[in-house]
Amino acid sequence: MYSKEALKLLVSEEIDRRGEEIIRVAKMILDHPETGFREQKTSRLVADKFRELSIPYREGIALTGVKGLLVGGSEGPTVGVMGELDSLIVAGHPRADAHTSAAHACGHHAQIGMLIGVATGLKAPGVMSALAGQVALMAVPAEEYIEIEYRDELRHNGKLEFLGGKPEFIRLGELDDVDMAILTHTSSSLDGKTISYGGTNNGVIAKKIQFIGRAAHAGGAPHLGINALNAATIALSAINAQRETFRDYETIRVHPIITRGGDAVNSVPADVRMETFVRGRTLEAIRGADDKVDRALRAGAMAVGGKVSITTLPGYMPMRTDPNLTDVYRANAASLVGENNVGRLGHRTGSTDMGDVSQLIPVSHPYVGGATGNGHGDDYLIQDYRLAVLTASKAMAMTVVDLLADGADRARWIKAQYKPAMTKKQYLSFMRSLLKEETYKE
Repeated sequence: MYSKEALKLLVSEEIDRRGEEIIRVAKMILDHPETGFREQKTSRLVADKFRELSIPYREGIALTGVKGLLVGGSEGPTVGVMGELDSLIVAGHPRADAHTSAAHACGHHAQIGMLIGVATGLKAPGVMSALAGQVALMAVPAEEYIEIEYRDELRHNGKLEFLGGKPEFIRLGELDDVDMAILTHTSSSLDGKTISYGGTNNGVIAKKIQFIGRAAHAGGAPHLGINALNAATIALSAINAQRETFRDYETIRVHPIITRGGDAVNSVPADVRMETFVRGRTLEAIRGADDKVDRALRAGAMAVGGKVSITTLPGYMPMRTDPNLTDVYRANAASLVGENNVGRLGHRTGSTDMGDVSQLIPVSHPYVGGATGNGHGDDYLIQDYRLAVLTASKAMAMTVVDLLADGADRARWIKAQYKPAMTKKQYLSFMRSLLKEETYKE
């Protein structure tokens, strides 16, 4: 029987031995970016790699998700390792798709490389047979909450209920058999550290807004129209007027965009559409800010005598990370990059659907360097693939070994210590309670 350290060495050597092949997966995905719930090529590539590794899998989960399973030599808990399939839309990014402007400006292609790296390492001869339990390898769609109109249309057509991949995985029962989960994100801003761990994230709800006016000749008879674009502009100003009321410690973020500003320059805009997020550190803070945003939207419509339809959609829960699971990860990260190169994260004001998972089971969501540029910007690129993919793969695979070796004693203890914020039933009920579709008129 191998010791834990021997198993970790086997895992790391296998990842190194097949390192170029693993990195090639990430680069192939970089060359073919796809946005959420459209990740057909990326999903197919993951399935192909699982098949090459003789890993049984299911596909088509939440439209494009893939879930593989590695089985240990004896019974025990299930550790989930996740990677995200989707890209952003960033026009001007040097690797953007010429037709869709989709681009991996957040490093998810490296995450899928990591997922394949973990699978490759754990498939080294003698590793899984020495572990107790299972490893669920999950390629999850649609972490980036974008293209809200498109996704809401999928919802209306019954193809999904929630607009993010992990909430859909939860709804569909794909996490019912998972006891804890790990996902590593790339970063270009870790304050001089190579890997950082811990930390929390804002939660978010999304809003789809339609201002409805009345069309008229913009030059000849504008008095006969009701300008929906003016309504939207007033609403934006009203939202801005609320910003001084947002308390710093609640880390509220509201950032609307206009997705449709009118149909023709010589016609008074009668159909103007917006999307926005309302983010915050706690659910209570999000609800308070959301009420203020709704008032601002209604004020814009009222000012011009128009109507506004507001669809409020469940987004992502605030993220917390489990300190016991994180401790196991931190020790392995330090063994790879050195204690001085490992940092601890504070609160981050972005949002991730890993927050939803963290309400139900222990989660670790570390960040690894290797990127340059601004996240979600047109200059965000992975420069060091060995760090961003291979080192990150090793840290997660070694953590799995620690959790499931010795009869999975460590994983069992972490599971016993964890107190979920919600049951799955409570989570689904809460998420469904957030959905509102309302129309206001003068």
